[in-house]
Amino acid sequence: MKKYNEWSFNAKFLVWFWGLILIGILSVWLLIHSIANGWLGYLPPLEELQNPKNKYATELFSADGESLGRYYRKENRVGVNYDELSPNLVNALVATEDARFYQHTGVDMKSLFRAILRLGRAGGGSTLTQQLAKQLWSPRAGNIFERAMQKPIEWVIATKLERLYSKDEILTMYLNQFDFLHNAVGIKSASQVYFSTTPAELKTEEAATLVGMCKNPAIYNPIRRPERTQQRRNTVLSQMCKYHYITPEERDSLQAIPLTLKYRSVDHKQGLAPYFREYLRLVLTAKEPKESDYPEWNKVQYRIDRQQWDENPLYGFCNKNHKPDGTPYDLYQDGLKIYTTLDTRMQRYAEEAVREHMMFKQEQFFNEKKGRSYAPFSRSLSAEQREQILVRSMRQTDRYRGLKNDGLSEQEIREVFDTPIEMQVFSYNGPIDTIMSPMDSIKWDKYFLRCGFMSIDPRNGHVKAYVGGPDFSHFQFDMATMGKRQIGSTVKPYLFTLAMDEGMWPCDQVKNEPYTLIDANGREWTPKDSHAENVGEMVDLTWGLKKSSNWIAAYLMSLFTPDQLARLMHSFGIQGDIDAVVSMCLGTCDVSVEEMTDAYTAFVNRGIRTEPLYVTRIEDNNGNVLATFAPKTHEIISELTSYKMIHMLEKVVTEGTGMRLRGSQYALRMPMGGKTGTTQNNSDGWFIGFTPELVAGCWMGGEDRAIHFDSMERGQGARTAMPIFALFMQKIYNDPELGFDPNMQFDIPEWFDPAAGCK
Repeated sequence: MKKYNEWSFNAKFLVWFWGLILIGILSVWLLIHSIANGWLGYLPPLEELQNPKNKYATELFSADGESLGRYYRKENRVGVNYDELSPNLVNALVATEDARFYQHTGVDMKSLFRAILRLGRAGGGSTLTQQLAKQLWSPRAGNIFERAMQKPIEWVIATKLERLYSKDEILTMYLNQFDFLHNAVGIKSASQVYFSTTPAELKTEEAATLVGMCKNPAIYNPIRRPERTQQRRNTVLSQMCKYHYITPEERDSLQAIPLTLKYRSVDHKQGLAPYFREYLRLVLTAKEPKESDYPEWNKVQYRIDRQQWDENPLYGFCNKNHKPDGTPYDLYQDGLKIYTTLDTRMQRYAEEAVREHMMFKQEQFFNEKKGRSYAPFSRSLSAEQREQILVRSMRQTDRYRGLKNDGLSEQEIREVFDTPIEMQVFSYNGPIDTIMSPMDSIKWDKYFLRCGFMSIDPRNGHVKAYVGGPDFSHFQFDMATMGKRQIGSTVKPYLFTLAMDEGMWPCDQVKNEPYTLIDANGREWTPKDSHAENVGEMVDLTWGLKKSSNWIAAYLMSLFTPDQLARLMHSFGIQGDIDAVVSMCLGTCDVSVEEMTDAYTAFVNRGIRTEPLYVTRIEDNNGNVLATFAPKTHEIISELTSYKMIHMLEKVVTEGTGMRLRGSQYALRMPMGGKTGTTQNNSDGWFIGFTPELVAGCWMGGEDRAIHFDSMERGQGARTAMPIFALFMQKIYNDPELGFDPNMQFDIPEWFDPAAGCK
């Protein structure tokens, strides 16, 4: 009887035991089946599993193959392919996170049982495929029950991912998706941010550091917790040794290496070519202009923007082009690859030239204004006028707009701006911590001179270097394209071009004396000329241009109408309104550095102007070419006229206002032409120059026209703008890797004789 009862008990136990096991298996099967068929929980549709909606940053590339920067909103992620990953990285990840990665089909049973036993605690043991599923489709769980429900969903998704993708693809997707913090989303960004390298070039100990972060990047953060991160790195190295990816000797030697970073913070205000990157961002994301959005005083800008929208395929690219689903491209998350014309080596030389000379001129400016009550403004301004400029600048600040939105009165706002506070202000030697009122900080900023520089290859329009100011972090207004200033005597080559195109020659003789012109209102206008040389004598036109004579310019202006000159200047690419008056021959119109540099390409190019080209092609995230861009050319003047102008502009450099380029300080010996320009009171300094291979233009001046050197010696274009051109040319022609030939001659036929028309 006792044996019978024991048998009966055991039988019942076995029935219940296997019954519960069967019920559990059926429940799990039913749960998985319900999830797989979309009856329970969220399962991404097949299309989304086949094409996960990864948000990738758009990346800019230079003409010499370097990464210039990225555009993104929140996640600085750029995708890489498996063949771009270091084997060290792959081995470290598999050894540490999923040793049986290549054996399982998405769910590892041992990991599954461990997850059940340790539900809700760290160390869930998910496979890499499950972790990827969680990254892509699982929201953060609010409690243990939500997380318990997410687990089976991840199993199903992981299994489907294993059917759709190879192991290499899954591993690559995981590394592209992971957020390593510090604006380093994805392995490519992480490699650059923490070690200034690429995923393919990661050393074993560097790969181990990044893989170690995958457990928890907040805890194992090499910036904030280097000791803990190094311990985690060494754990990864031990795992690599355990699974025979490295030898014990390699493990020991690598673990002895201190944690060494080459950290580069990601900030769009820093790095190479920030003005260029910001210019392209604005151009690519421009919206179709609507006239109603432009105030009456800015209708000229509407006309310019409208023309750009209609004729420039780069302008508004993201809004004019659509993805296969019909939505416009998003610059910040669609992972576009934009290949630009900029050369990083030339860009560095341009930024170096700007910084070197700007620091020198800034010291001169401080010294000149030291102790002067009107500083940094002109002595001609009254105290009331200076105050008006400062108040106008105050009202343009974000601080002012914020206080205004908070309901403060003008008096209350002014009290805020006059109250000293702790702040950092700009200096060329680094930020200065000080106590200063916001109004005084506005005045401090105005002490700093501004500049714009651009260099273009005249043969294809490729923009090779672009600098919009002295420091993008502090002075973000772009003086290369956005800013327009009076051009002074750099306008004279247009006037002389008009004369040459009408049959005149460089050798034609003119009497060097004052000329009086009559404007449209019948008033007389006689320009002054600072040159006292050869007064009353006959001089040729070449002399007039190389000496930048206002009298000779007035004489030529008397031969033509202002409208004729204005039309020619527009054909040279000057886009804004030009006030067609007789005084325009001295450069009273406002023009950008980009427009001036573009215009001078016609002289080098046998009379054909080449528009600036910033981008050569754009690809989508998969490498498919979306658009290619070719240079646009315009025949402006005859070949003969271009030869005449090159001859005269070369004389400016060898015998005229640009002679310092040939002097001992710069000693530039390559064939070269150019023109200096200085506006009234030294408010603007210009130089536009060219060699057979490059055209470069530069402007320097104050933020306001009332900010300038009092001394003509220090404030003229030959002393402000031209040295930047000279330093840039020095650097690029001294770099043999760039391939510029100092012996290359201008493309002028042997039969051309600048004196032929006067024989």
